[in-house]
Amino acid sequence: MQSDIDFNRKVLVADDGMAMRKIIRNVLKEIGFNHIYEADNGAAALSLLRNDKIGLVLTAWNLPCMTGLELIRRIRSERENKDIPVLMVTAEGRKENILEAIKAGADNFVVKPFTTETIREKIG
Repeated sequence: MQSDIDFNRKVLVADDGMAMRKIIRNVLKEIGFNHIYEADNGAAALSLLRNDKIGLVLTAWNLPCMTGLELIRRIRSERENKDIPVLMVTAEGRKENILEAIKAGADNFVVKPFTTETIREKIG
């Protein structure tokens, strides 16, 4: 299963919680990723995306400066970033939220709490 995952791509984790960023970073390392960047708000995430070649984004729903939904919409509206896979990782697990994230352009959705296997499956 892991053979389908490109572990060399740069991964951006956007979450306002330092502890959650650390958890997601550790999960990504356990899966096999080595190039992991972090942003504590949506604007910082967008800036990183515009200044580096990011290959995967994991974003929270609730971010300061720009929500996760708005971040996804902005990613999808930019020619150079529109094809980056985006995984929404959030506690907002209602069906309406999932549909709204998918409509905004999220490729997949993970509800907290999650397991390493869940993240691996959603990325792969």
